Amino acid sequence: MQHVYRGLLPGGRAAVVLPDNVLFEDGQGRQIRADLMDKCNLHTILRLPTGIFYAQGVKTNVLFFERGTTEKGNTKAIWFYDLRTNMPSFGKRIPLMRSHFKDFEECYGDDANGKSPRTDLGELRRWRCFTREEIAKRGDNLDISWLRDESLQSGDNLPEPEIIAAEIMERLQIALTQMEELTALLEEEETKDDAVILE
Repeated sequence: MQHVYRGLLPGGRAAVVLPDNVLFEDGQGRQIRADLMDKCNLHTILRLPTGIFYAQGVKTNVLFFERGTTEKGNTKAIWFYDLRTNMPSFGKRIPLMRSHFKDFEECYGDDANGKSPRTDLGELRRWRCFTREEIAKRGDNLDISWLRDESLQSGDNLPEPEIIAAEIMERLQIALTQMEELTALLEEEETKDDAVILE
């Protein structure tokens, strides 16, 4: 990432696909993010669906930035588009198509450097803006999400803890019984194999 943005001439632009950990890693990761936001106008981050560019389960993002004409304070605000939360699992059965990016393209606008007029659509929509000051308060952590994941069950309708604990104990007992039966079966097979060897 450093090679990309430090290699850009003033006004040069890039879009880079990076895994999530680059957005929140402490130590040197945080220093690199701060340096990027100083030297470049990091204007847009697109949160991609899980498993698109890397192995299944790896979350990635596209960072869009333009090299500034100064070395400090080029990023004033970052626009985020969440194409991950409440999206289907893309793969062979459900391919990721250009049409899935239509809303992002409209929000992004026509200007390649992210300077088209933009409107924050609020907490219930996929398109949000966070100021550089808000991001600094988060320790320059760029792993920002705000949409409620509908696949996660709400805690409002959960049974009482005692009922949950009883169900867990019942399942553990069934698993323990099955393990004991498997162990007995394996010992029985081992005894048969030993008998065959003795003969």
